[in-house]
Amino acid sequence: MQTLTVIIPAYNEIHYLEDAVRSVAFAQQIIVIDSFSTDGTFELAQSLGCTVLQRQFDNFSNQKNAAIALATGDWILFVDADERVTPKLKLEILSTLENPKHAGYKINFPHYFMNRFLYHKVDRVTRLVKNDGVHFTGDVHEKLQVNGTIGQLQHFMIHYTYKGLFHALSKKNSYAWFQAGMSKEKGKKATIWHLLFKPLYRFFSSYILKKGFLDGIPGLALASVNAYGVFSRYVKLLLLEREMK
Repeated sequence: MQTLTVIIPAYNEIHYLEDAVRSVAFAQQIIVIDSFSTDGTFELAQSLGCTVLQRQFDNFSNQKNAAIALATGDWILFVDADERVTPKLKLEILSTLENPKHAGYKINFPHYFMNRFLYHKVDRVTRLVKNDGVHFTGDVHEKLQVNGTIGQLQHFMIHYTYKGLFHALSKKNSYAWFQAGMSKEKGKKATIWHLLFKPLYRFFSSYILKKGFLDGIPGLALASVNAYGVFSRYVKLLLLEREMK
C-alpha cells in the first residue's frame, strides 16, 4: 500500500488550519511547517496530531523543502491552510495511488473571490508527487521539480484564494516585493513597457483568454487585481533601482 504525507505551510492561519487538516485526515502523516505564527496556529497544529516544524520564513521553496525532508510517505500532497480536499478528490487520490501511472499529478483549483468560486478561473498545479527526490526551486512562484511525467486529476481542490478585496491586494503587494527582489538580483530593469503593457496584457489574459468574463463582476474584479499585481511588481522594482543609486 502506498503511503501519503501531506505538507501544509502556515503562518497565522488559526481560522483555516483545522478544516484543512480534517480534509486530509486520510493521510498517514500530516506535516505543518509554521513560520512562527503568533495567533495560536502552532499550538492548534500540535493539538490536531500533526507533525509540526517551526522555521523562520525566508522563501517559499526553502520552507517547503524543509518539510519534504521530514516526509515519510511514498507520496506527498501539498495543501495550503486555506485549501480543502473534497470527498471526491480524496477518493480520486486514493484510487490513483493504488495504481499510479505518473510521478506527479496536477490538481484543478478554481479561484474563490467575492464569495463565490470562479470556475472559469482555474489553475492546474502539480501538488501530488512521488516522494523521490522532489524539491522546490524559486522564491515566490516556486516550481516543484519532479522526476518523471505529470498527469492530471479531474476533481477540484477547494481554495479560498482571497478573504476579500483588501486581502487580495495585500497578497499581490507581498508577492510583488519578492518578485521585484528576484528581478533586481537578475539585473533586470523596469521600463515603460513593463509599467504599461504588461499589466494590460495580464488583464487581457485573465479576462479574455482565460474566460474571466464568464464569471461576471467577480471575474472582472479579479482580472483587475491581477493587472494591479503586475504593475505593483515593476513599481517596486523601480524603487529598488533608486535605492542603488
